Amino acid sequence: MQTLQPALDLDVFFARVHAASSRVLMLDYDGTLAPFHEDPAQARPYPEIPALLDAIIQTGQTRLVIVSGRWIKNLVPLLGLKAMPEIWGSYGWERSSPNGDYSSAPVQVSAFEALATAEQWVADIERLGARCERKPTALAFHWRGLANERVVEIHSRILEKWTTLAAQQALGWHDFDGGIEFRARGWDKGEAVKEIVAESGPQAACAYLGDDLDDERAFKALPDSGLSVLVRGQFRPTLADLWIQPPQEVREFLTRWQQASTR
Repeated sequence: MQTLQPALDLDVFFARVHAASSRVLMLDYDGTLAPFHEDPAQARPYPEIPALLDAIIQTGQTRLVIVSGRWIKNLVPLLGLKAMPEIWGSYGWERSSPNGDYSSAPVQVSAFEALATAEQWVADIERLGARCERKPTALAFHWRGLANERVVEIHSRILEKWTTLAAQQALGWHDFDGGIEFRARGWDKGEAVKEIVAESGPQAACAYLGDDLDDERAFKALPDSGLSVLVRGQFRPTLADLWIQPPQEVREFLTRWQQASTR
């Protein structure tokens, strides 16, 4: 684990986690808890991760929240957990509680209309080798595993179609590691983290682990007392306080959190 902030002392942080009256652990999924896969439906957690998450949940001392860009209904079958955690899916547009209660935020009609237009591009772009992932408030095109020249062709075709979209203001263009996503404006991981932290109260010890560019919004949204953790095999510039490499250092971090939250 490499600290990126000079004043960061992990022993001090985990001592604070142990002493806190409440704790919030927020975790991205793809690239953080699970390796990337060319088929997102096959991206299952690294070995030992489900057992560690179950141990944290079973202590009853941590509000464990998975904050993911995935559609919740597609994420749940992959987790392999004994107890369901809280999940904020689709970048915060939808959420489910451990008891199964589900809610979603209202979406502007113009966003749905723009997504319907983008849906008409799918067959053409998939003929180039891309894979489309549909979500309640977004449409993502994946090209992981394709040759660079094919990626350039797909990107150019998507950009060409995007420039013809009259309702661009209803959607945001988001690059991610392995593709492009068109997403309804309004929620992102930063907004989700702000809401979770506000609900948990100012005394909660909190941390967020994530790998992608969208997770930078979450890092920025954490209070100064929180810990932001970049999970990535190769370092990149980041707002995070700490850089760890999956999977072993993720397991080590979760183990320390579980130990610190056990009374």
